[in-house]
Amino acid sequence: MTWIFALAVPPLLLIVFGAIPAFREADPALGGLRVIDLYAPILVAVGVTILAVYSLPQQFAGYRERGVLRRMRTTPVRPPALLGALLLLFTALGVCTLALVLVLARLAYGVPLPAAPLAYASAYLLTVLALFSLGLLVAALAPSATSASAVGLVLFFSLAFFGGLWIPRDRMSDVLRAASDLTPVGAGVQSLQDAAAGGWPSLLSILVLMGWTIVAGGSAARLFRWE
Repeated sequence: MTWIFALAVPPLLLIVFGAIPAFREADPALGGLRVIDLYAPILVAVGVTILAVYSLPQQFAGYRERGVLRRMRTTPVRPPALLGALLLLFTALGVCTLALVLVLARLAYGVPLPAAPLAYASAYLLTVLALFSLGLLVAALAPSATSASAVGLVLFFSLAFFGGLWIPRDRMSDVLRAASDLTPVGAGVQSLQDAAAGGWPSLLSILVLMGWTIVAGGSAARLFRWE
C-alpha cells in the first residue's frame, strides 16, 4: 500500500513545515517569499518521486517475481496493458497529491496558487515523464520486489535531497545548486517554481527533464524483462 504513503507524506510534511513560525515569515533573502512558499512545489515533486522510483518499481517487479506477467501471456490481457494501467493509476495518484498539497498550502498557509497554470501543468507533466522513466528503469533492472524497494528507497532520499526537501534549493550553495539542476527532481522543482511565479520553465530545466526521459525511458525499454 505504498500509494497511501505517497498520498500522505507530502501533505503531512507541509503541515510539519508550516508549524515552524520562521517558515511562515517573509525572508528578504528569498525576495520576500516565505520558506513555506518554496516547499509547496518541492512537496509536489516529492509526491511524484515516491510513486515513480519506489511504488512503481516495487509493484511491477513483484508482479514479475510472482509470475503474474508470465501467466498474463495466456490471457487476452497482455503485460503491456498492465504496465499502461499502472502508469495511469500512479499518474492519477500523483495528481491527487498535487491537488492536496496546493489546496492545503493555500487554505492553511496562504500560499498563492500557481500564477501560470498552463506552465505549471506542463512542468508537472515533464517531471512525471522523467521520474516515471527512471522508475521503469529500476523496474527493468530489479530482480525482485525487495531489491526494487531497496534501490527505490536509496533513489528517493537522494533525489529528495537534490530537490530541496532538507535544504530548499534557494538556500543551497552554488555547487550543490548546479548539481541539483541536473537531476530530474531538481529540474522539476525549478520548473514548478518558475511556473508558480508566473513564468515558464527554463530551457535548461526542460532539456534536463527531456534528457532523463529519453535516456532512462529508452534504457528501460531495451532492458525490460516480462519474466
